[in-house]
Amino acid sequence: MPGERPHVIVLPGGGYSYRAAHEGEPVAEWLRGLGLDASVLAYPVRTRHPGPITAFRMRAAELRAQGVTRLGVLGFSAGGHLAGHAAALGLVDAAVLCYPVVSMMTPTHGGSRRQLLGPWAPPWARAATSVERLVTPAMPPTFVWHTAEDASVPLEHPYRLARELARYGIPHALHVYPNGRHGLGLVRECEQVSAEDVAEAGAAVEWTRSCEAWLRELGWIA
Repeated sequence: MPGERPHVIVLPGGGYSYRAAHEGEPVAEWLRGLGLDASVLAYPVRTRHPGPITAFRMRAAELRAQGVTRLGVLGFSAGGHLAGHAAALGLVDAAVLCYPVVSMMTPTHGGSRRQLLGPWAPPWARAATSVERLVTPAMPPTFVWHTAEDASVPLEHPYRLARELARYGIPHALHVYPNGRHGLGLVRECEQVSAEDVAEAGAAVEWTRSCEAWLRELGWIA
């Protein structure tokens, strides 16, 4: 029956200019293997704010109307930004953010900001789409992971978010692994991730196990 199992919406990364295939359906399949329902949202790319978050809001409303009572989101990079935005707006009950773009105020993945806000976004628009500035006590439990070697999204991003989550007493987990490039996805060899990438990632390969344990603690999986 709809709503009996939690449903997780997967949001691939891609700098808001495309959606990375290895961060989409393979991730949904992994979640289904844990006993969850999961779907990949083809949110609009190469479009300005609020296009992506409006698409997410519509999908969330559709799933709620179908009877889903526990709705989660899992996003990578720019998809992690969208996931964090959705979580901050109270659209989901749990969030998993993977090497996410968080702030539009600090140096970030330039392509993400340009695609979402345009090349000359004013400070007010950047502030309004910075996830760390949107955190409230209503933010759901959040799991975040990143790597210290990420050259695309500075490590300052997850730290900014974690500081605000702690400030508001939001249950959260933050895992920062020492090695690994940006865009690792499930940290499994595939067309976009080489065997060398996986080997160099080291402990980051454990993120899925840590996330599974976190979901189990939430009572989302048996």
